[in-house]
Amino acid sequence: MQILTPHVYWAQRHSEIFLRVDLSDAKDLDISVQENNTLQFKAQGHGAKGDNEYKFSLEFREPVRTEINHKSTQRQVDIKIRKQEERWWDRLTLQEKKPLFLAPDFDRWLDESDAEMELQAKEEEKINKISVESRVRKDPYLGLKRGYLFMYNLVQFLGFSWIFVNMTVRLFILGQDSFYDTFHTTADMMYFCQMMAVLEVINPLLGLVKTGFFPAMIQVAGRNVILFVIFGSLEEMQNKPVVFFVFYLWSTIEIFRYPFYMLACISTEWKLLTWLRYSLWIPLYPLGVLAEAVAVIQSLAIFDETRMFSVPLPALLGGSLSFSYTLQIYLVLMFLGLFINFRHLYKQRRRRFRSRKRKVQ
Repeated sequence: MQILTPHVYWAQRHSEIFLRVDLSDAKDLDISVQENNTLQFKAQGHGAKGDNEYKFSLEFREPVRTEINHKSTQRQVDIKIRKQEERWWDRLTLQEKKPLFLAPDFDRWLDESDAEMELQAKEEEKINKISVESRVRKDPYLGLKRGYLFMYNLVQFLGFSWIFVNMTVRLFILGQDSFYDTFHTTADMMYFCQMMAVLEVINPLLGLVKTGFFPAMIQVAGRNVILFVIFGSLEEMQNKPVVFFVFYLWSTIEIFRYPFYMLACISTEWKLLTWLRYSLWIPLYPLGVLAEAVAVIQSLAIFDETRMFSVPLPALLGGSLSFSYTLQIYLVLMFLGLFINFRHLYKQRRRRFRSRKRKVQ
């Protein structure tokens, strides 16, 4: 009976040999290194001659260890074997004539000088890592800090999730009528979440997170002006549809942001959640600022009429300065803050996905 051999591709480093067997959907693998320094391979799979049993043997140029690491995928079988001595081989097999089924693996191939440079780079990286770890003092309160941040993000996630679900259910049941009582049904929870959000300004100052203080302050202060000054102090604003859109956009962003940071506290990452956290803000953040701007514009006439928060002028000038002028200046600052935070978030996104690409490579 004819013995079928698969195509085998090889490469080496000073301490390892890499073999790639061109055999897809391999099963019943039998791979071993014999006492005579010969690799024996036998498996059932799809190779050059279709679905059959394939086998081959290789007697190595120099001694190797008997432990074998192998991984079978749908396309190939990868085998890694360690050399007994860390040195460069001029060829793979003991016999000078190369077997017909054996060829270089150019995807992994390095010549001796390149392999030495790679080995040297790895050694330098290991030394630098040890050096950095020895210089950095371990934080005795790290577990406590992570526990606090985990609980904070969990509470905020639950709060904004409650708001989002409440508004979504009411929208499906009541339709457009739900626009007009959003404030009265969700304001208490939104007050709680936004007061808690003040901690996001304090955390960078205490060194608990690496997020910048200024972008956090812009977002938290901007939202609290809308919530407490525009909506909270003006009953006329509380029944307007703009409240629905502001609250819905805020909560949509946060139900992905907070669980991302919550999982980061326990060194866990979900790729889909990471993508949503760093991508959803691109349309939602500008829409949220636009909805906030609409709320400010709608409140100008109300502040002029009620004279709420107006600043009394000297008797010589008479009257008072309407708070609406302050809000008009605030409108300009809102869009300046949008630009600053948008640039900050874009840099975060680019840095995040660039580092992930490097890890993949």
